[in-house]
Amino acid sequence: MPKHGISPTRKEDYPEWYQQVVRSGELAEASPVRGCMVIKPHGFAIWELMQGILDGMFKSTGHKNAYFPLFIPLSYLEQEAKHVEGFAKECAVVTHHRLELDADGRLVPKGKLEEPLVVRPTSETIIGAMYAKWIQSWRDLPVLINQWANVVRWEMRPRVFLRTAEFLWQEGHTAHATEEEAIQETLQMLDIYATFAERDLAIPVWKGPKPSSERFPGAVETYSIEAMMQDGKALQAGTSHFLGQNFAKAQNITFTDKTSKEAFCWTTSWGVSTRLIGGLIMTHADDDGLVLPPRVAPEQIVLLPIYRSDEDQSAVLDCCHNLKEQLEQSQWRNENIRVKVDDRDMRGGDKVWQHIKQGIPIRVEIGPRDLAAGTVCISRRDEPPKQKLTMPLLDFPKKAADLLESIQSNVLKKAVDFRESHSSTIDKKAEVSEFFDSKEDAGGFAYVHVADDPAVAEALDPLKVTVRCTPMDWPEEPGKCLYTGKSVHRRSVISRSY
Repeated sequence: MPKHGISPTRKEDYPEWYQQVVRSGELAEASPVRGCMVIKPHGFAIWELMQGILDGMFKSTGHKNAYFPLFIPLSYLEQEAKHVEGFAKECAVVTHHRLELDADGRLVPKGKLEEPLVVRPTSETIIGAMYAKWIQSWRDLPVLINQWANVVRWEMRPRVFLRTAEFLWQEGHTAHATEEEAIQETLQMLDIYATFAERDLAIPVWKGPKPSSERFPGAVETYSIEAMMQDGKALQAGTSHFLGQNFAKAQNITFTDKTSKEAFCWTTSWGVSTRLIGGLIMTHADDDGLVLPPRVAPEQIVLLPIYRSDEDQSAVLDCCHNLKEQLEQSQWRNENIRVKVDDRDMRGGDKVWQHIKQGIPIRVEIGPRDLAAGTVCISRRDEPPKQKLTMPLLDFPKKAADLLESIQSNVLKKAVDFRESHSSTIDKKAEVSEFFDSKEDAGGFAYVHVADDPAVAEALDPLKVTVRCTPMDWPEEPGKCLYTGKSVHRRSVISRSY
């Protein structure tokens, strides 16, 4: 009998453990198209919950949803040289508009397009073209638009959720009258991502500007949130870009200001993707499977009826359905609690392990003995599978919200504690090498003084380490760059990454 629900364990083979968590949690699987994934209902339900929370946060700050074309004329990308250079190797290109049968009965492309179309890797250029039409005066600003869409980046080394040729995301694109407004927008969206990651996904993040070598192609400044996974690597979990006037100048996005002078707009873009599901897995899952923070769990509580006779079945199922109704009338964090009764005709042990592997926060077993005693047997996913809590049946609906809150807080605390125990403040070059070379796994986060200089990236490259960001919330701590000797105001996070 295996000791854990997932084989291999994290220590035995972390990449394969990840794949097994995805598979056993029924989140997604590889598709017939290389590099693409099929997101299964349980995985998509998690994404829909993420969407719903973020969409509300966006709309509360004045943003509206729209939709722009999947195809982008090649000439649009060429207008912004740095942008096209950054994405050129990842672009999928449509060159023909129909198929015909050849003499051997095979389908071959026919009808060559006058201009190739790029399947969007991101939408700055196509959206910018529309903004150039829509914006005339300062009265038209700001334009605050988001779209939920799919994008294609031809990934050569795919991994489900983390890197796939096609993935789902949201991308916000805004235009402003002043530089100050655009910078404020960029930082506001970064804060929204950080709040969402920590409050809802229970993933602690550092947020701040990335070095110039890691900037979004064409951006003046790129800010990111960086999370530590359980192998010690960093995951860039969201980005917000201040684009300055670069795209506005390339696409002639102008407006007449209050003094009747023509000026270029200041623009931003920002986005998160289904990569966040990969981040959830690698932050919280254990050797028994997925662990979901209750905020993004499609079912927060599953009720498991246990019976052997028809008479017991009727009484137990009645109890479960009555309890479900009571729980669904209760609220946690201003939402009705999501409850499921699993009354499938299958072995109880198989049901339990399926829900463990799918990360359901609370499992409640109810059988004839529980009915007789007026109790329920509760298991929390953030605790070992055999650890159980017995509670009076009448008390459970009143205490369910507190239990969910406790689980949400606990999974965040575990993630924070893990990051703390795998991080180190370092002041010498030799210690950086020792920190990353001496680890059996990927190491963790090193907090060091480094300048935004190509020499730093060159020095860190042999260790397969990059500068992730310079956290804005950290206090100023002036020091000298370990690799260039230049003065810097605060420490940065360096790590291996996905």
